[in-house]
Amino acid sequence: MDAATIRSRLSHPVIDADGHQIEFIPLVRDLLAADAGEAVAQRFDSAVNHTAMKHLTDPEQRRANGMSRSGWWGLPARNTLDRATAMLPKLLHSRLDELGIDLAILYPTLGLMPMGIDDAELRCGLARACNRYNADSYAPYADRLMPVGIIPTYTPDEALAELEYATSQLGLRTFLFGGLVKRPVPGYEDVRSARWVDGLGLESAYDYDPLWQRCDELGISPTFHSTGIGFGSRVSPSNYVVNHIGNFAAGNEAICRSLFFGGVPRRFPNLRFAFLEGGSAWACTLFADILGHYEKRNVDSLAHYDPDELDRGLLRELFAEHGAREFTDRLDRLDTGLNFLSDRDDRPEVLDEFEQAGIRSADDVVDVFARQFHFGCEADDPTNAFAFDTRVNPHGTRLRAMFASDIGHWDVPDFRGVLGEAWELVDDDLLDLEQFKAFTFSNVVSLFGGTNPNVFDGTVVAAAARAELDEHAVPTTL
Repeated sequence: MDAATIRSRLSHPVIDADGHQIEFIPLVRDLLAADAGEAVAQRFDSAVNHTAMKHLTDPEQRRANGMSRSGWWGLPARNTLDRATAMLPKLLHSRLDELGIDLAILYPTLGLMPMGIDDAELRCGLARACNRYNADSYAPYADRLMPVGIIPTYTPDEALAELEYATSQLGLRTFLFGGLVKRPVPGYEDVRSARWVDGLGLESAYDYDPLWQRCDELGISPTFHSTGIGFGSRVSPSNYVVNHIGNFAAGNEAICRSLFFGGVPRRFPNLRFAFLEGGSAWACTLFADILGHYEKRNVDSLAHYDPDELDRGLLRELFAEHGAREFTDRLDRLDTGLNFLSDRDDRPEVLDEFEQAGIRSADDVVDVFARQFHFGCEADDPTNAFAFDTRVNPHGTRLRAMFASDIGHWDVPDFRGVLGEAWELVDDDLLDLEQFKAFTFSNVVSLFGGTNPNVFDGTVVAAAARAELDEHAVPTTL
């Protein structure tokens, strides 16, 4: 079914939670040079060229240098119209009806680079240039196109500085935050492969609460587009597909766990967070897994495994009565075999590993995952339906999965097909119309409008979004 036909059957707008622009690099470079200087712009040239050049080295060299094979041939080519559409705001704006999309929230392509640049001057300068590019180039089309601002997060201070500029000077309303920072292991600063992954929450190198507090005050919903390429098992120096499969789920899961166990959502209950392009299957698994661990390892249940609770006398009697000779012959050494994973002297200082997360009950976990966390799902992923399956998700929970086209990148060969791919969930009886509305509209409104009810003002979806917020009485401090 074509997009226009699907759209005609819907009683609600369609919001694309994660489409991608392809930035016009000469313009971004000029903005970077104007703000940060020609020397920084030349380092940008080297960084852009390095992205291409590293694919020319052999796998052994890439592994030695800590290089994992990342994206190549990643943008539309044969479909030149789609390539131009992702590059030109006016053309994209004119084609939205053809795509069946009312409002497109646009994430970067080039603008993903600041998430992983160690050079602070270049990282912050490129983020600023991308934000100026977005504010200027898309301003005439703000009724239907909403580009996100880029917030680098190597330190809270740089994030706060760019957030203040992008909101107060540029008027941007939605933002992409650097979610995972690969920090050098002390003593191995020059070894690219010796990095640990900082998820900005639990055990982070910095206290990011001032950043989350400012987001709360400004009505900003932090969103993350974190990649898993370059750590864990996704470090192949030769095979991009091997690294790419599941990488966004892995990256999102890492930052989601870090924020959750660091207590960020519980300390800032008005904030909504989004984890993009990884689907919702990983979120369903993480949600169930956290609840399972909480049931068995909350501070009260832990007493069941306290080594002091072991009745060693009874255990010795049971060995004597039921043990074969090879067991009873060694009964005098019984105590030496009981300390493994049960060492009295190896107790952590904090027994309650959910304390920092602010979790006091299973309902607290449900609240975070069902109300505050949102999950961007590519249109062609059939497992998007998992988020809506209250028969399987614990406590009958429905997670907030969101339709995300990913137009602009290699996995969308024809922009006109994305809404149809999402509609297959309805055709296959995996979603009903109410769930499809949540997927393509309501959950995106919850994400951004739940933090700032005015975020959609001036867009074609403003009235519908306001009605949705009023109907569900989304709590907010604004």
